[in-house]
Amino acid sequence: MAAAAAPLDRRFEGTAMAAPAPLERRYEGTARGRGVAAAGWRVCLAHRFEEPWQPYGAGDVSFRDVLRHVGLSLRYFRWWYKKTRVEKKSAFIDLLCAVPLQQIYGCPLGGIGGGTITRGWRGEFCRWQLNPGLYHYGTVIADQFTVCLRCKGQTIYQQVLSIEKPSTLQGWNWGYCGHYAFYHALYPRAWMVYELPGQNVVLTCRQVSPVIPHDYEDSSLPVGVFIWEVENGRDEDVDVSIMFSMQNGMGAKDDESGGHWNEPFALEKEGERVAGVLLHHCTRVNPFTLAISAREKAGTGVTHLTAFNPAGSGREVWQDLLHDGRLESPPGKSSLTEKGELTAAAVCASCTVPARGHRTLEMALAWDMPCIRFGSKEKLHLRRYTRFFGSGGDAAPALSHYALTHYEEWERKIEAWQNPILENSQLPSWYKSALFNELYFVTDGGTIWVELPPDCCDEDLRGQAAAGLSHLLPVLREYGRFAYLEGQEYRMYNTYDVHFYASFALVMLWPKLQISLQYDIAVMVMNEDVQLRQYLMCGQTAQVKQKNVVPHDVGDPDDEPWQRINAYLIHDTADWKDLNLKFVLQVYRDYYLTQDSMYLRDMWPVCQTVMESELKFDTDNDGLIENGGFADQTYDAWVVNGASAYCGGLWLAAVCMMCKMAEVLGDAKIQQKYTDILNKGKEAFERLLWNGKYYNYDSSGRGSSDSIMSDQCAGQWFLGACGLDQGEFEVFPKSHIVSALRTIFEKNVMSFAGGTMGAVNGMRPNGQPDTSSVQSNEVWIGVVYALAATMIQEGLVEEGFCTAEGCYRTVWEQLGMAFQTPEAYREKKVYRSLAYMRPLSIWSMQLALERRASQELQIWEHPDCTTPWLMLPPAALTAINRREAGT
Repeated sequence: MAAAAAPLDRRFEGTAMAAPAPLERRYEGTARGRGVAAAGWRVCLAHRFEEPWQPYGAGDVSFRDVLRHVGLSLRYFRWWYKKTRVEKKSAFIDLLCAVPLQQIYGCPLGGIGGGTITRGWRGEFCRWQLNPGLYHYGTVIADQFTVCLRCKGQTIYQQVLSIEKPSTLQGWNWGYCGHYAFYHALYPRAWMVYELPGQNVVLTCRQVSPVIPHDYEDSSLPVGVFIWEVENGRDEDVDVSIMFSMQNGMGAKDDESGGHWNEPFALEKEGERVAGVLLHHCTRVNPFTLAISAREKAGTGVTHLTAFNPAGSGREVWQDLLHDGRLESPPGKSSLTEKGELTAAAVCASCTVPARGHRTLEMALAWDMPCIRFGSKEKLHLRRYTRFFGSGGDAAPALSHYALTHYEEWERKIEAWQNPILENSQLPSWYKSALFNELYFVTDGGTIWVELPPDCCDEDLRGQAAAGLSHLLPVLREYGRFAYLEGQEYRMYNTYDVHFYASFALVMLWPKLQISLQYDIAVMVMNEDVQLRQYLMCGQTAQVKQKNVVPHDVGDPDDEPWQRINAYLIHDTADWKDLNLKFVLQVYRDYYLTQDSMYLRDMWPVCQTVMESELKFDTDNDGLIENGGFADQTYDAWVVNGASAYCGGLWLAAVCMMCKMAEVLGDAKIQQKYTDILNKGKEAFERLLWNGKYYNYDSSGRGSSDSIMSDQCAGQWFLGACGLDQGEFEVFPKSHIVSALRTIFEKNVMSFAGGTMGAVNGMRPNGQPDTSSVQSNEVWIGVVYALAATMIQEGLVEEGFCTAEGCYRTVWEQLGMAFQTPEAYREKKVYRSLAYMRPLSIWSMQLALERRASQELQIWEHPDCTTPWLMLPPAALTAINRREAGT
């Protein structure tokens, strides 16, 4: 390993590449806020991102690729026209209408699977995912916080805390100076610090969502809390009011559909009182209620305005607050809106802050859409949180009360989880930000978490084909069904070849959701869908899903997920080489990390089934599968022929894990079978692909078969994560793996974009990117994080962090793609597929760090120690560092 005497922060952030982007350069205030985390993503509200990159489009396709894919283009356009213009549905991948890049997003609000509302880093509510898996991208200008300051009975300052200057609500004071505020995100919390110019008052708004590892109750709640810390630097008391206004709806067309209404509420329970307004949004499908509220306590008053017109001047609201720092609090419900009419409401929390003192105001946003239908409208599903708050559509007051009286407990749990990492000086600050902020996708990936119907039985779930999954129903009944999108633009749930990378976040933080997902996949392995359809890449017709193979995905939210699967129709994925293998690899990885032996026993027959299906791809019986001469794996536009580093490596890793699982379960016959295959396959892999420095892309001998693929060690990545990378289970020679990783670092990382953008997927031996496909010269952020984890596992710690840092700096600091990390980008200002699942693989870096440090500590002092690295005392970390440096 490279010398490691200095903390990682100093080793990496001292480099030229690591100099922080000037996201705070325009901040002119002096306030640093109250309780703001040290690590995270921070940006001044006046910042402007200067590089508006463009989404991948037709103009980015080379003439050679245009000729190669003429048939695909024609078939896709014909399918797209029928889908969008005839059926009036949206395309699962819309290559003709990309989501526009908006460099505005911040931490999403809400727990897992109940929908999300994103508040941008300038303070606007700007991305809505309440209808499952479907997004509305739009800023609702009425959704704001406004501050009112009063001294000696007079209002001295009243300001909307927004830098916007909209054409509506012009009776309000807009245009807050963004130079005096900054945003700081460390998911699932965020802070906004406002210095009020000339007032000597500082506001810190802390945003909290209940996203808590290993918590399967509170983590499901559709709520967010805003804690306003008010610091008065004046020599006199000041009365402070915070008004929270909200439009009834999401800013979409149905806000004007008519029939919506608002009403005030108050709920007192166990001595705690919460008051606010309910905004009932009464659409025909998926109606919901928004609730804005505040906590009443000694010294804090809560007032409200039941309804106002957000399309008007808003002068009556402004003057009401300006008069005495309170709202008039009319009783009773509002009238129903007419068609074409909008309505909004406001809640105000007020307190007196003593001279040189501090006070806290607590507000919440909750939403209750308990019963949902997907796009087909065929089935009614109950969200997970209804188990705890009911499905009657009347839970918003209780959700608000619970959030405002439990957020402190949530924060204690979040800090207990995050602090060991945040306080570890060995880790660079950009990594801490990336590790936690990339978790946004667990909630905001179109995520759905639903209850299994109480009358559901074995036959409903699996039919006769999946006998043997004895714990299927108990698991799904206890933990429900979980699904998240491949990406906000690639609308397929639980896309399995990509989930392979992202799954580390689930299994490390919410392992029961990973296990529930795996049970769903296991059922689908055994089932089939004999309906025929044309596949767009080849133009051939085949059935939707073959039996005994892993599905590509569990469906489109605009259809009926879990019932109609494999929404992806570019390729017939029954012939893909990686899906079956990725199931086996995840099964053992899950067992290794959870020690759930019942799960392993249930999955064992399914693993045998998919491996039997995979064996047919070993056409020459040399123990190694061959690719089929088309893009038959997750790189679905990058052709591969014969034995390949990527699929061949995954195959050998899966065979090794079959041997290990057979040993654990005492199945000597299967163990011997796969041991024999492994021995043959290892020899073939080295003979066909090793070139003395790295493993060739494939064995075809064609023009780019000797390209350096950044993902060539994916099999070793999983083996290392499961402790199967040494001794009797060593599949790939250590010296070869290290040589390959060093070559990737030299060529794919440091010879690409000056080493500042991560690892390009494919690089030619001469140091030029591989342009043989539309994907070979892309950087895939999730693959880069997995590569970095592999480097760390193999002792190339500095190289691993340097590789990953390039992606974080590019996405979060240069391109302004915070909380919408794309699948891919190119060196020449082009990106593809915003808000993508795969970057959750960064949690495999954390696993690699913990496993490596645990091994180091065992050698150092504690032979039986299983304490994760990040829980170790500083002295132990220092000792590890010094020993690695040879001092």
